Amino acid sequence: MRKKIILLTVVAVMLVLGGCGKPSKEDVMKKLSNKWNETKGYELNASMEIKTGSEPRVYNVEVWHTKPEFYKVNVTQSGNEESQMIVRNEEGVFVVTPSLGKTYKFQSDWPAQNSQGYLIGTLAEDIKADKAAVMEEKEKEYVFETATRNNHKSLLPTQKIHIDKKTLLPNKVTIHDETGEEKISIKFDKIALGVEHKVAEYKVEMDKPKAEGDKADSDEEATEGDGEDQAKANQQTYYPVANLQGTTLSEEKSVEIENGQRVIMTFSGDKEYVVIQEPAEKPLNEMPVSIEGDPVDLGFAVAALTEQSIHWEANGMAFFVASDMLSKEELITVANSMTATESK
Repeated sequence: MRKKIILLTVVAVMLVLGGCGKPSKEDVMKKLSNKWNETKGYELNASMEIKTGSEPRVYNVEVWHTKPEFYKVNVTQSGNEESQMIVRNEEGVFVVTPSLGKTYKFQSDWPAQNSQGYLIGTLAEDIKADKAAVMEEKEKEYVFETATRNNHKSLLPTQKIHIDKKTLLPNKVTIHDETGEEKISIKFDKIALGVEHKVAEYKVEMDKPKAEGDKADSDEEATEGDGEDQAKANQQTYYPVANLQGTTLSEEKSVEIENGQRVIMTFSGDKEYVVIQEPAEKPLNEMPVSIEGDPVDLGFAVAALTEQSIHWEANGMAFFVASDMLSKEELITVANSMTATESK
């Protein structure tokens, strides 16, 4: 009888211990969702490395988010002062390029249908949306492997979200191609939950149009003129290094324009498309220009993506890729692969 009681006690203890075992994927998901989505706002800093081009590129990312739909994302290439900012406020979605003094306005629900690895709210939605998501528990972190939900999900279909066990905050996200190779890595340096910014802090500052008679000082005009002349002399040609099978460069021509050269490339074959590039013009004012498409973060620039084209500005150049044969993912692939070279 005594042995029987001891045996029952051991079984009971084992059952209790079993119930206090490792947390399930659902348990962790619930905790994450509560922590990440119930906060009124946050600030974060991250570094992002993109390995989809000919050479890896590193960017610094700063994010503000205040519920319900206010966002400000500033992306700066490491070692380079040029930056781009994407803002969502009560008036819409804007992409601002300070170095060019340009602001584009989109009719878009970004980032609702275009998850970004540095937006922790959309990461939580990624985990929740993927019923086949897998969680691995390690000594100091949980690692979720999920499907991506962005405009290049066909080319970069999976991601791994590393979450610190103590803070329940992400410390790293890696995004992988169809072979499993890591193509984008995002490391979070700081995440501060509960930080709210006022509506006015999401306002996009714009200059009023200059009066017809207004002119800058002659010295400033001369400096700008010299800069433009030098830019013309130093203008490089960018070529896509994306390997679209059965497609080759069939024609390239240059046309002289006021501020440099417009280069037009035609690619023929199974996946035909056209690339146009020219020096980006600085506007007379920073009033926003409406643009068709959805904003897509290429890392080095925010592009405007439509069903048949992608347009962006970077390194003082404006680029346009158009095709009725390429998918959205392939348009992004071509854009990501544009590399400055002396010749093809």
